[in-house]
Amino acid sequence: MAKKRILAVDDDASICDFYQQSLKLLGYDVEIAANARKAKEALARQKPDLILMDIMMPDQDGISLTRELRGDPKTSDVPIIVVSGLADGGTLNDALLFGAVDYMVKPIDVEALKAKMERTFAALEKRKAK
Repeated sequence: MAKKRILAVDDDASICDFYQQSLKLLGYDVEIAANARKAKEALARQKPDLILMDIMMPDQDGISLTRELRGDPKTSDVPIIVVSGLADGGTLNDALLFGAVDYMVKPIDVEALKAKMERTFAALEKRKAK
């Protein structure tokens, strides 16, 4: 089976390093985008199987980017897991409302992230099978 491609969008370099190392170890191909503009460039090049989306970013926040990607037929079906340093219910609720499939609160626990990603991929497979 081909490796799943993950696009990780985060402006924090240490989080990007974490994604690169931990997701590679889990057997995923990882592309990092440091901001919304770079994320859009990456999406124009190749569609990932899943997006990990930071909420607080300098150029465009992750929630409005999630909403934008949901509205674009080219990216509307790519699952997005929102990752945030904020654990407040309103922010997370907005993320889910605008189309995220799940969310993680930083600091990221690699086992919890792996479980959420696997659950997301399993749900997608079920949907395709119908």
